[in-house]
Order: sequence, then structure tokens, then C-alpha cells
Amino acid sequence: MDTAIATDDPGAPVESYDRLGRALARAYRLPPLAVAGAVLVLAAVAVLSAVTGAAGLPVTGVLSALAGAVPGVPVESTLTERQEAVLFQIRLPRLALGMLVGGALGLSGATYQGVFRNPLADPYLLGVSAGAGFGAVLAFGFGLDLGWGPFGAVPAAAFVGAVAAVTASALIARGSWSSPATLLLGGVAMAALFSAAQTYALQRLDETRAREVLSWLFGQLNTSGWRQIGIVGPYVLVCGLILFVHRRHLDVLRVGDDEARSVGLDPARTRLILIVTASLMTAAAVSVSGLIAFVGLVVPHLVRLLVSSSYRVIVPLSAVVGAAFLAFVDIGARTLVAPSELPVGVITAFVGAPFFAFVLWRGAARDLS
Repeated sequence: MDTAIATDDPGAPVESYDRLGRALARAYRLPPLAVAGAVLVLAAVAVLSAVTGAAGLPVTGVLSALAGAVPGVPVESTLTERQEAVLFQIRLPRLALGMLVGGALGLSGATYQGVFRNPLADPYLLGVSAGAGFGAVLAFGFGLDLGWGPFGAVPAAAFVGAVAAVTASALIARGSWSSPATLLLGGVAMAALFSAAQTYALQRLDETRAREVLSWLFGQLNTSGWRQIGIVGPYVLVCGLILFVHRRHLDVLRVGDDEARSVGLDPARTRLILIVTASLMTAAAVSVSGLIAFVGLVVPHLVRLLVSSSYRVIVPLSAVVGAAFLAFVDIGARTLVAPSELPVGVITAFVGAPFFAFVLWRGAARDLS
């Protein structure tokens, strides 16, 4: 780390401060080509998602409708009234939900991998998935209604269950934020406990309700208008901003706690902020989408492989790539077995598992060479 350069010498020339300032600015600047490429891929996937489906929509009509919806843009939509209803009430809400959930999982996964210094870490590490699943089972099968405001019974119960699992993991570790390994073991214990409770509750349900619960657990992006976007959007935006601001701290934590303290960073406090924020965002995403695996695990590896190993780059690009990845996967979920629909989590597992196996194989081959 170049942060150890001394700058408190009153006799140091002004040019040295200027050089240091420019060096730091370059160190925390995002690579423009990588950002532009990720945004272009996201835009292309968004257009492809909007035009793909049973009710085929022309690309030019979709673009004209989107442009016409922008205030002050003098473009008239060429879509029919029915086509506009499909676009704005079905396809775009689902696309927006997929992008929000994918971005949240990718961003949380990158944060967890940085905090725990473990490439196998993912957003479900501290029992978020097991807690959310248990809450959803109680809401689906036993009528538990924790809904308030815009939150329905199932999203509210899943959110509460996810937060409860993370809180229990922290209590087991006795707030030991300076020891990631202790917190990790607490998460493993809570994931096992909530998974066992979830399995027991599933066995008490009749076949119809159990099928509904399993459909939710496999991941889905079904929407009823824009309501789910209003639920998860504020969490993703606020938590994402906090993680973006703290992204450079992950690079500092990677070199060790003693080195972090030497540059004025409190490791325990930083881990607390990052873990709580990432867990809250994951819980909000899971509450409206179910359990979608591999996004938070694979996407940060993909960014690390193609762009950079620095978390100042991995964190923001994981959000963009995660959004594009889940939106693209959802196209397959809607079309591969049309008119039926595949669970999104099943496709992410089919795509993510081979890719992650390749990354592990490539790393093992490099270590042996």
C-alpha cells in the first residue's frame, strides 16, 4: 500500500503533495473502459429482456415507447395500447426487479468476500437464506402475517427471518467483529439451525402449500406491477451507496488488521458497518425474489478475472454485472419451457456452478504450475 508515504514534513516541496494527490486519485478511479463495457452490456440485456416473450414486441417500438415516456422528449410510441400495457406493467417491472436483486446480490457477495477474505463467501454466508426460507415457510404454510405498509406477508416474514438469522450469528460470535472466523462459524451454526426448522415446517404442510413454498425457495421474479420495486429499491440504493463509499476499505482489510490500524482504519468497526449493510440489502432482495443462488458468488469472481483484483473496482462493477447477469438469466427462465416458467435460481445454478468449477480448476492448475 502506498498510503504509508509520509506527508507531514513541513519542508516537503509542494510538487510532492501534488504528485501524491494525483496518485491517490488514480488509485481510486474506476477504469472507464470496464465501466462503459459493463453499462453497455446491461443496456443490451435490458432491451433484449423487454422485447423477448410470448407477446413479441418490436425493438423500435420498445425504444420509441421508452423515449416517449421521458418528459420533454418529443417521440411518440409506435406500440399499441395492449403492447404498452405489456411493456410497462409486466416486462419493465420484472426487468427492474431482476436488476435490483442481481445488483444487490453481486454487491453483497463482493463485500462478503472482502470482509471475510474468502473467495467462497457469498451473501447467504451468515444464514440469510435459511432464515428467509424459514420465514417464508411460516407465512406460506401457517398464515404468519408480519406484513406492514407495502410489505406483504411473505416478503415481511422472509425479511424478518433473514435479519433474525444474521443477528443470531452475531450474538453467537459475541459481537467479535475483529474475528471474521468466529462470525463465520456462528453463521454456519445458524444456517444449519434455520434450515432444520425450515425442513420440519415443510413436512407439516400439505402438498399444495409445500409446492408453493418450494417454488419461492427456488427463486422467482414474478411481479404485480411496481410494488416490489418500491419495497426493495430504497434498501438497495441506500445500502449500495454505503458499500460503494467503503469499497476502498476492503483493500485495506485484505492486508491485515495491524496494517489497517497503522493507516488509521478501525477493522472491527469497518467490518460491522460492511456486514450489517450487506446483510440488510441481501435480506431485502431475498424477501421479494426467493433464494437465487450463485449470483453473489460467481459475479465478483467474473469481475476479478476480467478487470481487476482491487475491491475499489470489484464492488461497483459487481453491482452492474450482477444486474445484467440476473436479467439475462431471467430471459431464459421465461422462454426455455414457455408457456411454463423455470425457477430463476435453477438456471443461475446451472450457469454458475460450471463457471465457478472452472475458476477453481484454473486456480488449482496455477498453484500446481
